[in-house]
Order: sequence, then structure tokens, then C-alpha cells
Amino acid sequence: MTKYRFPEGFLWGGAIAAHQAEGGYLENGKGLTTVDLMPIGPKRWNILLGNLSSFKPEEGEFYPSHEAIDFYHRYKEDISLFAEMGFKALRLSISWARIFPNGDDKQPNEAGLQFYDDIFDELLKHDIQPVVTMAHFDVPIHLVEKYGSWKNRKLIELFETYSITLFNRYKDKVKYWMTFNEINMLLHMPFVGAGLVFQEGDNKIQIQYQAAHHQLVASALAVKACHEIIPEAKIGCMLAGGATYPYTCHPDDIQKAMDKDRESFLLIDVQSRGEYPGFVNRFLKENNLTIEMEVGDKELLKNHTVDYIGFSYYGSRAASTDPEILKQITSGNVFASVENPYLENSEWGWPIDAKGFRITCNQLYDRYQKPLFVVENGLGAMDIVTSEGKVQDDYRIDYLKKHLTEMGEAIQDGVEILGYTSWGPIDIISNTTGEMKKRYGYIYVDKDNAGNGTLKRIKKKSFDWYKNVIATNGEVL
Repeated sequence: MTKYRFPEGFLWGGAIAAHQAEGGYLENGKGLTTVDLMPIGPKRWNILLGNLSSFKPEEGEFYPSHEAIDFYHRYKEDISLFAEMGFKALRLSISWARIFPNGDDKQPNEAGLQFYDDIFDELLKHDIQPVVTMAHFDVPIHLVEKYGSWKNRKLIELFETYSITLFNRYKDKVKYWMTFNEINMLLHMPFVGAGLVFQEGDNKIQIQYQAAHHQLVASALAVKACHEIIPEAKIGCMLAGGATYPYTCHPDDIQKAMDKDRESFLLIDVQSRGEYPGFVNRFLKENNLTIEMEVGDKELLKNHTVDYIGFSYYGSRAASTDPEILKQITSGNVFASVENPYLENSEWGWPIDAKGFRITCNQLYDRYQKPLFVVENGLGAMDIVTSEGKVQDDYRIDYLKKHLTEMGEAIQDGVEILGYTSWGPIDIISNTTGEMKKRYGYIYVDKDNAGNGTLKRIKKKSFDWYKNVIATNGEVL
């Protein structure tokens, strides 16, 4: 491996999401969101897939997002710790329901706007650039109940109003934006990705692809508004990334892996290139699907493409057409994949593939020829606090060191990468499971799966390690 410094101005930092960190449930006018209806426990996965029985929290259930790690009240303490590590950027999301509690309100909620003003001011005080995701898996529940969420074109107009409100308010404070977090996730977790709820007899896949089109048009309108209101800003899309390997060199496996990658890239192709890729036509025809478009949609998509490609990377996937191999299907980060015998898995069964990180970076850059921004990567693990109050997370350091080294190799390959914000620099609740014990952070938060704990922040061993990585601009790797 080549030893060298990362590019000047590289944006080292971490990434959190409003619904996994903030808490502040319904405080200061915030509205109810989709994630506020997702309890920890067996019901959660069913809801993730769009099977919702009530539009209100139910008695006797524990909803982790209602308090999360209380970033809403503790953001100054947490940002101070990020500054101590030397963060150059913090990727975070704005909760749509803090700004427009119902999603279709005539006027925004000033208390919500002020909350993010205060956060951005605190970040900028420490020379940390906010990298803001406008929609990160938390649709106002009123929009689900009244309009059917992204099934309905009405949400395009409402999201445009939301985006323009954000750009006008924060144009002097935020220079990096993203529209939809992991937009391709709505094809895998439709309630999380787009607030979709299904009824018996619904053509689910038709609804998902139509909702995706509505999000794509809304994203293009947000890009248009951003470029007009904050010309010096950059606005990107965001993909749940990870290369798919053919399980063998059999041509059928090669084709299957390519098809799986195309499924992931489809929506980013539109956001980056400005039109649906050619392979979509066959897919729609073979599945008897129709994407309804209005006059002007194609022009909007074509004329308002993103400036960079944001993506998450937690591991690669593998594809096979062999019925015997398919019996080994595992679910890693939501994506079903056959088990790769050359890789180890995390405690949650996710494949650990540092080399795949370099491969994915090259794959995305070769495809889009636009700057990349790694906005999620990390290892979820069950950390133990010792009797001395320490967390010796050498396994996390090992994971991150290998992945960052491979990201450095990708840069040497010629890939342009704006920055790296590791997922969950402070422990936050898991999106898919609602757990606290699945920890990613450099900072331990004293809270368990049942919501018990003091919320005390404790620096892990990885805290000082990452601080050194940033201080040396990666040379220590």
C-alpha cells in the first residue's frame, strides 16, 4: 500500500441522522414522523416493509426515536467532542416535521428552523462544515395518512416548498446538501424510504417505482432551487452502495450480479445523468409496470442533475443463479446476498470487505464521472465498558484502518472523493432494529435497548485513533 497524505481540504468527519440521534419527541412544535411509529421488537420489521396498522404510537410499545441519544438537548456537548477529534464536517439531517410539522403547513415552524440555526452556528464556531440531508427516512406522518406519502404527486410540490425554505434560511451556513438518503432503499424498505403503506391486493412494486419517480422529480426541483438560491453550494444524491460480485465466473452469475448492481444504480443514474437508463424499459415491460410521468418531468430530470454522488458503504454483496448456493442467502444491511466464503461477517451478519470499498469507489466514479462523498461507513458492534470506564474497541480501529486505506488507494486510482463521514461517530439507535447495543461510535453513550441509562458520553479507544487520522490527514494510515 502507498503511504501518502489525502487531498488538501479533505472533509474528515462523522454522520448522524435526526431520527436516530435527536430525540426531542414532539418538542417545540415538531410533528409526528414515520420513524416515531417504529417500536423496538418484532413489529418493527413488518412496519419497515410497509405494513402499518395505526398512525399513532401504541400503548405498551417502546419507541427508541422518541429520546434517541438526546442530541436535541446535548448537541453542544457532542459537537465539542467532534471538534476535539478535529472534524472538518458533520453530516446530519433535518427533520422535515420540525420545519413543517404536518408537511403541508402554510408556514414553517420557527422553533424548528431556529434549532437547526443553532446547530449550524455551533458547528461553524468549531470550523465544522454541515453536510445536510434533507430527507433521511422520516416522512411527516400526516402526509402518509392524508396523501399516501410518495404515492401521491402532491408530495413533489410539498418537498419543493420544504427545500426552498431550507435553502433560503441556511444559505449562508450550509454549502453541502443531499436530497434523499439512500434513495434506492425505498425499493427494499418502502415505509422507511418513502412512507409507503400497503393494503391487501396492492401492486407493491408498481407503487414503489411510481413513488421513486416522484422522489426523483422532487430531487431535481430541489437541485434547481439550490443552484438558484445558493449558487456556490454543492448538492448531491445518496446511494446505499456496495458492489455485487458474481459468485462464480459462470456467465449466468455475471449477468445476475450486473442486474443487481443496475437495480441499485437505477435511481442514481437518473439523478446524476438526467434520464432513466435504457435497461429500465425491459424491466418495466417484463414486470408489467408503468411509470406515469407528467409533461415537463423529463426536462426537469435532464436539466437539474446533482453535483456529487454521496454513498454509504458497509460491505459488498454476492449473486448466484445456482439453487444450492441460493440456500445460503443472508441479509446484510437489508440487501439479500449469498454468503461470500472469502469474507468474515460482523456480529450482525454483515460482510466485512475493505477491498470492496475501493472497488465500489472506482465503480461509481467510472459510471458517473462526478465527485464522490463517502457519507456512511463503519462497524456496528457490541462494545463493553470495562470496570475502569474504558471501551477498548480495537476491532473498530482495525475495520476503519483497512477501509480508509482502501479509500486512499481509490484516490490513488484517480477517484475524486470530497470527504469521509463515518457512520455514527457517537453511538445512536439502529435504523433497522432500533437497538442501542449495535454501536458504531468513537463515543459511547450510556443507554441500553430498553432505554435505560444515564446518557453519559465516554470516549472509546477509537476516539484518539480517529483524531490522529484527521490530524495527519490520513498519513498515519
